[in-house]
Amino acid sequence: MLKTLVLLKRRPGMSMEEFVDYYENHHAKLGEKYLLPRVKRYLRRYVHPEKNPITGQAEELDFDVVMEMWWDSREDFDETMKVISSEEVRIQFFEDEERIFDSHANRVFTVEEFDSKIGEWG
Repeated sequence: MLKTLVLLKRRPGMSMEEFVDYYENHHAKLGEKYLLPRVKRYLRRYVHPEKNPITGQAEELDFDVVMEMWWDSREDFDETMKVISSEEVRIQFFEDEERIFDSHANRVFTVEEFDSKIGEWG
C-alpha cells in the first residue's frame, strides 16, 4: 500500500467554513472523478490550530487540510498522475484550484508508516 499526502492552504480571505464547504462539495468531487477507480481511499483531514501548552499561543499553520490518497501500488498512483497531468484534466484542476487554494505549489509526498502496539490498538 502506498499513501500520498498533500498539504493545502486555503486562499486568502476565505474562511475555514467556506473552504471546507467548497472543498467537500466541489473540489473533492473533481478529485473523485479522476482518482477512481485506482485510489483506494481519499481523505481530507481539516486542521484546527490548538494552543501550545508552553506559549499559550495558537499559531496559524501554513496548511489547512491534509489530503490523503491510498493506493494498492506505485503503478496505480503513477497511472492516475498521468491522467491528471494530461492537458485537459490539468486545466480543470488548475482552474478549480484558483478558486480555493493559496497556491498551486502544494507539498506532495509519500509516507512510510510504522505503528506501535499500544493498548487497544495492539
